[in-house]
Amino acid sequence: MSSTQHTPLPYYEDRSPGAGTLPPRPWTPSSDAARLSLNGTWSFRLSPTATAEDDAFARPGYDARGWDEIPVPGHWVLHGHGAPIYTNVRYPFPVDPPHVPAENPTGDHLRVFDLPGDWPDGGDAVLRFEGVESCARVWLNGEELGTFKGSRLPHEFPVGGLLEPSGNVLAVRVHQWSSGSYLEDQDQWWLPGIFREVTLEHRPEGSLADYFVHASYDHTTGEGTLRIDSDPGGRITVPELGLDLATGESATVPVEPWTAETPRLYEAWLTTVGESVSLRVGFRTVVVEDGLLKVNGRRVLFRGVNRHEFHPENGRAVDLATMRRDLVLMKRHNINAVRTSHYPPHPAFLGLCDELGLWVIDECDLETHGFGVLDWRNNPVDDDRWTPALLDRAERMVERDKNHPAVVMWSLGNECGTGRGLSAMADWIRERDPSRVIHYEGDHSCADTDVYSRMYAPHEEVDLIGRRTEPPWSDPELDAKRRALPFIQCEYAHAMGNGPGGLSEYQRLFEAHERCQGGFVWEWIDHGFTRRAPDGRFYHVYGGDFGEELHDGNFVCDGLVFPDRTPSPGLIEYKKVIEPVRIEGAEADGAGAADGAVRITNGHDFADLSHLAFTWTYEAEGEAIGSGELAVPPLPPGESVELKLPAPPPGAEAGAETWWTVEARLAAATAWAEAGHTVAWAQLPATAPGAGARALASGEAPRREGDRIVLGPGVFDAATGALTSLGGLHVTEPPRLDIWRAPTDNDNGASWQPDERWGVIWRRLGLHRVRHRTDAVETTPDGVLTVRTRVAPAAVDIGLETVYRWTADAAGRLSLAVSVTPLGEWPCPLPRLGLRLGVPAALGDAEWFGGGPGEAYPDTRTAARVGRWALPVDELQTPYVRPQENGARIDVRWARLTAPDGSGVRIEGDPAFWFTARRWTTEQLDAAEHTPDLDPSNDTVWLNLDHGQHGIGSQSCGPGVLAEHRLNATSAEFSFTFSRLT
Repeated sequence: MSSTQHTPLPYYEDRSPGAGTLPPRPWTPSSDAARLSLNGTWSFRLSPTATAEDDAFARPGYDARGWDEIPVPGHWVLHGHGAPIYTNVRYPFPVDPPHVPAENPTGDHLRVFDLPGDWPDGGDAVLRFEGVESCARVWLNGEELGTFKGSRLPHEFPVGGLLEPSGNVLAVRVHQWSSGSYLEDQDQWWLPGIFREVTLEHRPEGSLADYFVHASYDHTTGEGTLRIDSDPGGRITVPELGLDLATGESATVPVEPWTAETPRLYEAWLTTVGESVSLRVGFRTVVVEDGLLKVNGRRVLFRGVNRHEFHPENGRAVDLATMRRDLVLMKRHNINAVRTSHYPPHPAFLGLCDELGLWVIDECDLETHGFGVLDWRNNPVDDDRWTPALLDRAERMVERDKNHPAVVMWSLGNECGTGRGLSAMADWIRERDPSRVIHYEGDHSCADTDVYSRMYAPHEEVDLIGRRTEPPWSDPELDAKRRALPFIQCEYAHAMGNGPGGLSEYQRLFEAHERCQGGFVWEWIDHGFTRRAPDGRFYHVYGGDFGEELHDGNFVCDGLVFPDRTPSPGLIEYKKVIEPVRIEGAEADGAGAADGAVRITNGHDFADLSHLAFTWTYEAEGEAIGSGELAVPPLPPGESVELKLPAPPPGAEAGAETWWTVEARLAAATAWAEAGHTVAWAQLPATAPGAGARALASGEAPRREGDRIVLGPGVFDAATGALTSLGGLHVTEPPRLDIWRAPTDNDNGASWQPDERWGVIWRRLGLHRVRHRTDAVETTPDGVLTVRTRVAPAAVDIGLETVYRWTADAAGRLSLAVSVTPLGEWPCPLPRLGLRLGVPAALGDAEWFGGGPGEAYPDTRTAARVGRWALPVDELQTPYVRPQENGARIDVRWARLTAPDGSGVRIEGDPAFWFTARRWTTEQLDAAEHTPDLDPSNDTVWLNLDHGQHGIGSQSCGPGVLAEHRLNATSAEFSFTFSRLT
């Protein structure tokens, strides 16, 4: 009879969370106990496998002079040792839990340090790691301390008895892959290393092992109740409130509550025999009541974002200044909430959220998404052998972050399917901290949660959910529970490339249905690493640019800010859509202010309007001719007022298009913006927008001169009818119909989307390679040059009959009326519909009257202001990490391109049009993979003058373009007038 012996799994493959670590405790940024940062330059050695080297390096006296050096915090793959890997869902190794590949890059880290001369005698000390990916084994002075997993969670070891005054040898072996990697499939770069701080902390006898701040608020009395439990016990003082309490003792006093809009914090001190720590206490109460999530008795509306930790040079090693920069940018763009996707952030980030004021969903370091493509076979969250590791992660998150008022929800993790382990986590969290709400999106039955959370639910479904008429769940009891819960979109509006579209329509649903309490745009930042091109230009790279075996391309670049944290047009749009103040015309339809009245509505959840100052500006043809203050009372939340605007100031020319612009600005400086920062604005037409240019009657008939036709200032090719010159200005590419745009990420969509992916269909139909056939060039005595054409792609029988009618007037203007008639059955909307032409490259300065200053498309136009704008052509481009359609300005009445000497061309449109100018063709833009692939032309600026553009949508992961924003192939007429500027 044979027997089988099972070799115990190595520590990096076993399912346990590790061994030797201390129980978790709160992160304490301010303590009088001594601390020593061990950040800095460490010695480093990379091995190809987990067993390539022995542990001799951990012993004192080991000679590591031949090793490389690496910064800690840091990732070795960003410092010349291996390369990053990006995958969204798929594990970049065989799925055989808990085993990992033999090819397991392993980094040995070595640091020798001395204790400061004033390091206290007596007591203990702990060695603390804030974050290590993905598994660590630790030695101090040759003694093994233990191992741990849970990359984005803190771990501590007791080391007091091992410390020497000098020459302490700290050795850390880090494995890129471990059993923990199966729990960390979080749609981000895989970046091994010690990427957060390493600290030695003195623990005097009687120092704090734990403390828990309980600070509730009763909105009916205006009183807060404070109790702080601690181990060991001590005393609490809150000088501002006159409190001096024993720990475990409660006191109820009048307080100002903490909210994301009014982040009131009280300085407190907790003192035990051995330690004194400074705390910042915020009083607030979070409940689900009457089917709503309420804070301090009021429903809240999340205007949120998902945030991965990322820096374009340092990966997840993000410094405090960058964290603050993120949050300041969020606050300046009206964002009030953060979901820490998909792991607890650096603990200092939550302290900044307390200070600056943001609601936080704190998410556990857990995602097993890669099992989803395997029908969730062997999913760790439904395997009891993994439950201790899951509970360890939940416990480390809660114990570290439980004292932050900003944290209003604990999230069990992300995209893990369902399973007993998640239920165990929820039960533990609910028992440990019943004062917060539990979130998890992956189980739509809501069996373990207090909110109903979804990702990318389309608008029509959100409407049903808001009405509590969504399709039933299979279990009647769970269905009834779910219908009684508040609803949030923990991810929506995928901000990949150009987009997201459809934000306004979502926001209207959130505001219309009390149950719909907002959402979190995916996501905050593009995860593109900085690289320098051979010509010296910096650009950003994404999945596949490091030779990964498996990768998901630029899906890692889906943020509202670019990798360098420059706001994208999507962030500008989001700020406008989620404004906490609504400014509208006071007419029945709210469209304008022709009767001189405006309606102001306070959309804040808690704050009145006393912190804002309101102004008006009166503009004619984009030029301000008057401005002043608007006296708005300090409206409480949810209230509105109608106010009369002053009489229009004199100075507008007769027939000029006039607008009121009303703005709400900060009346005083805050921690995140200066006084005068614009929070909300609206434009209200004072007079109807004027008509654009129409085709003009000819002052003379077109005349043929050999192989050309002359019509006013225009010279045309007699055979094709193509315009070649305008008043002596060479037209480098004649105007002709254009229907192609370089598909956006949202045009291309995601492979798993159930709806039409228009970008794929457009290319399949050949819309990127249409042909133009001239059928007739006709001149008539009444002054019209008519060119009849057919525009169509190869291999199909659809097309567009296009007729160009040119006229001129005695003032030297040349007008073009275009009519377009679809031929055949078009199975898709058009990408764009308009004209493309080329002008000399010297015309590098653009000015226009219309929407601006940034780009806009049919469903991303809310932030476009009507005004008079000017930018160089080069600054009209939006540098998306993967180049794609960009830069269109909306509702343009007229535009002009000029050279430095003022010469150029002016273009007027009827109706108003989209205006795009760039130094490369759409075909070049379409072919580019990175921004350096775009070489500016020395000869031509290409212009697109579009009658229509297809919407943007969010189909790179979310819903496609709403029906009202599709550019359907229908008959159309539009016209332009061209004038030569000299």
